[in-house]
Amino acid sequence: MPSLSLRINLDPDGRIGPGKIELLEQIATFGSISAAARCMEMSYKHAWDLVEDMNRVFGKPLVAAQTGGRKGGGAQLTAIGLAVVSRFRAIERAATAAAAMHMDALQAEIDAG
Repeated sequence: MPSLSLRINLDPDGRIGPGKIELLEQIATFGSISAAARCMEMSYKHAWDLVEDMNRVFGKPLVAAQTGGRKGGGAQLTAIGLAVVSRFRAIERAATAAAAMHMDALQAEIDAG
């Protein structure tokens, strides 16, 4: 079945898509950038670079990180981070619903082979 993948261009150098949104969701789940990176099989540096890029594009932090120490660090989504995830998922649901009839027609073309 055909599927829809959404990527939103935010400015000339910024975009957000399913990978960055999943990273934010994993950070929210684990409370840790490093744990989120491990779950997604990416390096901590790559995950941190993506977080920094999102913070730059939005002009404010999407993730609040505390540095490690004796009790370890941690990370959580800020209010804007939670809003970005929620809005992206809402846009994704709306786009999927709007495209459903056309996706079904594409599948019918494939099945008619």
